Amino acid sequence: MSIRLCRLVAALCTAAFALPVAHAQPAPEQGSPSRTVDERIDQLSREVAELKNLVRDLQAQVAAQTPARAPAAVPAESAAATTAAPSPPPSRAPLPPAPTAISAAPPKANADILRGLTVNGMVDGYYEYNTNNPIGRVNYLRAYDVSSNSFSLNQADLIVESAPDPDAGKRTGMRIDLQYGQATSTLQGNPTNELRPDVYRNIFQAYGTYVFPLGTGLSVDFGKWASSLGLEGNYTKDQLNYSRSFWFDYLPFYHMGVRAKYTVNDELTINAWITNGTNQTEAFNNYKDQLIGLVLTPAPEISWTLNFYNGQEHPDVAYITNPSSAQKTLPNQQGTYVLPIANPPNGRLEILDNYITWQATKALTLAAEGDYVHERLYSYSTAQHVAGGALYGGYQLTPRIALAARLEYLADAGGLYSGATQYLKEGTFTLDYRPASDFLMRAEFRRDASNQRYFLSDTLGLLETSQQTIGLGLVWWFGQKEGAW
Repeated sequence: MSIRLCRLVAALCTAAFALPVAHAQPAPEQGSPSRTVDERIDQLSREVAELKNLVRDLQAQVAAQTPARAPAAVPAESAAATTAAPSPPPSRAPLPPAPTAISAAPPKANADILRGLTVNGMVDGYYEYNTNNPIGRVNYLRAYDVSSNSFSLNQADLIVESAPDPDAGKRTGMRIDLQYGQATSTLQGNPTNELRPDVYRNIFQAYGTYVFPLGTGLSVDFGKWASSLGLEGNYTKDQLNYSRSFWFDYLPFYHMGVRAKYTVNDELTINAWITNGTNQTEAFNNYKDQLIGLVLTPAPEISWTLNFYNGQEHPDVAYITNPSSAQKTLPNQQGTYVLPIANPPNGRLEILDNYITWQATKALTLAAEGDYVHERLYSYSTAQHVAGGALYGGYQLTPRIALAARLEYLADAGGLYSGATQYLKEGTFTLDYRPASDFLMRAEFRRDASNQRYFLSDTLGLLETSQQTIGLGLVWWFGQKEGAW
């Protein structure tokens, strides 16, 4: 059949090429034996019809003789190239890409840590005058405003933060707060608490965060963070007053460890910590402190925080920074020698802390704090305790001017806080003026009083029952982070 098909194709081609030649010749005379053009066209039509029938029969035979086979697999690497649509001509709009054999890679579950990054800075300075004109220009029982009659740099801060955002697929976060100035000596200057305070002195906070997909989200931090025991915090711009209370000075400043926060609903949040101790970046004993805390929000304008902290704040080793030749056989940590303490104290520290804030109106803020602390040197020792609290009020007179006041009481039975058994009181009045959105001026009058002669005077060895200070604080800040830092 294939030979016959070839002959028909050849004849068809010959007839096709002969047809235009016949049209080019002069018309034959009447009665000529040559075939006419019409006869040639009829013959060509019959041959084309026969050719179509032969092709149809040939296709049927080939299909009947070929076994059915599955289509060959296309390699994954070439699937996209095999199925891609050809490039459209320039005069046409581009077509959408054709589907590929392999779907596109899913987006990363965690967004880049740099997304949402904020950089913030603050400069906080002051001048303060103590009416006692104390020896050495020392203000007793102050956390940050420690100097009298001196232009002072309280703190210079740099805060870098990338907060987690689970709703946007970002479950990781981190924060670093670097701090310089007088405040660093208060926060991290005690070698009896820190093995190597200079190593960590300028790192006020440094922690990473991961939000586990559990319920509303379980947020877990690891690192060093500012303590939330007590109402007041580190950054002056976020406080009602410039100076800090006795309770801020006494309660822990920071902790190192692991903390978790879980928001049950709009009214209840639960906090839990495990830490090296109070104001300890490196542990100085084998006990790990714990905290359990609740934040109650019965209404949007009310927040009530309750904390219970349990710790053991007595070291089991002594640190020797300038060892003798014999002591150089002792264990050392990066050059600091460690001497074990025989029968180390094992008494516990317990803190009950609670504070409540109420945004009574858009302009009026009210707050109160109550605390109870007791500690034993040994487990069988008599407990010493500190108790008291503070009341706060703030009123925004105009967008630029605000007033604030604080009244405070602290009963230091046994001298846990001040080193002397006494009853302390203080009253503070603060006037704010904000000439720009990122610049705050604070004028403040404060009076501290005791039932004992405790405060320095201008005569060495002569103590007073009170001290009065008048000061001006100046605070500048910048950055994208909104609200309290």
